[in-house]
Amino acid sequence: MPGVVLVGAQWGDEGKGKATDLLGSRVDYVVKFNGGNNAGHTVVIDDEKYALHLLPSGILSPGVVPVIANGVVVDIEVLFEELDALIARGVDVSRLLVSGSAHIIAPYHRTIDKVTERFLGKRRIGTTGRGIGPAYADKTNRVGIRMWDLFDEKILRAKIEGSLDQKNHLLVKVYNRRAITVDETLDELLQHADRLRPMVTDTAVELNKALDDGKNVLFEAGQATMLDIDHGTYPFVTSSSATAGGAVTGSGVGPTRIDSVIGVIKAYTTRVGEGPFPTELFDDKGEFLRKTGGEYGVTTGRARRTGWYDSVIARYATRINGLTDIVLTKLDVLTGMEKVPVCVAYDVDGVRHDEMPTDQTAFHHAKPVYEQLDGWWEDISQARSFDDLPKNAQNYVKALEEMSGTRISAIGVGPKRDEIIPVHDLIHQR
Repeated sequence: MPGVVLVGAQWGDEGKGKATDLLGSRVDYVVKFNGGNNAGHTVVIDDEKYALHLLPSGILSPGVVPVIANGVVVDIEVLFEELDALIARGVDVSRLLVSGSAHIIAPYHRTIDKVTERFLGKRRIGTTGRGIGPAYADKTNRVGIRMWDLFDEKILRAKIEGSLDQKNHLLVKVYNRRAITVDETLDELLQHADRLRPMVTDTAVELNKALDDGKNVLFEAGQATMLDIDHGTYPFVTSSSATAGGAVTGSGVGPTRIDSVIGVIKAYTTRVGEGPFPTELFDDKGEFLRKTGGEYGVTTGRARRTGWYDSVIARYATRINGLTDIVLTKLDVLTGMEKVPVCVAYDVDGVRHDEMPTDQTAFHHAKPVYEQLDGWWEDISQARSFDDLPKNAQNYVKALEEMSGTRISAIGVGPKRDEIIPVHDLIHQR
């Protein structure tokens, strides 16, 4: 013990990689339990920037065992591209474990994803086009391909045939695309089987044994709370469980093994893709946040939508995930503002909402109710304790903590590995 879950508390891109890296020296396993290569983490170590998409951030921490668990969908080609890129930079990737129950993103999943988004037009979801949703759909429809299947060509062929039987009708008759053959898909997947074999195992057994042996296990979510398939801003969400509950089903450990849940949240808010965003800015302040914060997608390169901190969403994330701690990132980006607005509630057709409306229409029409907090001008990148922060920055953090409903245990003051202020111990037991 303990088991620690790390989740994004907004729409993603909050800096989970930095938080994972902060904990890296104190944990033995880092587990990715949902999503695929549709989101990215950026970690800066000694001025070296690492962009990870599918791999757990813990792969950069010496001695840590990185795990891709059963709740993840895996694009094998992307997996090896990332591994090879890290090997070329001298990173030891030999400890990586991959769940045999993890589902595979086949080439036809990427094709279906892209043509479907184009077909939807104005009703598009804003996916990354990497086949994540179609792979999860096949999993739910019981026609998916799992890692174990790569090692039995007969079973693999049968599963590909079953999946393509319907998809080729869709591609040819609805989308006017060519049919995809079973053999081309089989050959593309089988070419990776020998290299994958040593990595693939029953990771649920491995993780439960690690917890039994007193190891520290960190469960790292892809995407974020507001993109969760059940609890996010549906339908503009991802296709997996990105909240703390997903750590249990996505890794094969029981809920009683989780001791703390850390939510990562920016000192402002960003979003990529379609969907409502109450505090979104369309003026020079929004562009300032985008440029100063480097708000461009790690995976897609898309410019992120930017807005002020939303405490309604923070309270919602605290409740849904059962957050015990918050890591507040990118506080430094707000330096130089005379006033910093914070959304404290929503106005929906003249009615105040202090909690997030889960009705899609109401949330779409939500207007932010702001409280103006005093800004600061001092450079805070060298601050290493809470007392090092300017008084107004301290007051901003305290206000966010009170509004959000749980303690802020670490504060990011820059992109580098050591540009963070520890406030409370992030690894603790109930």
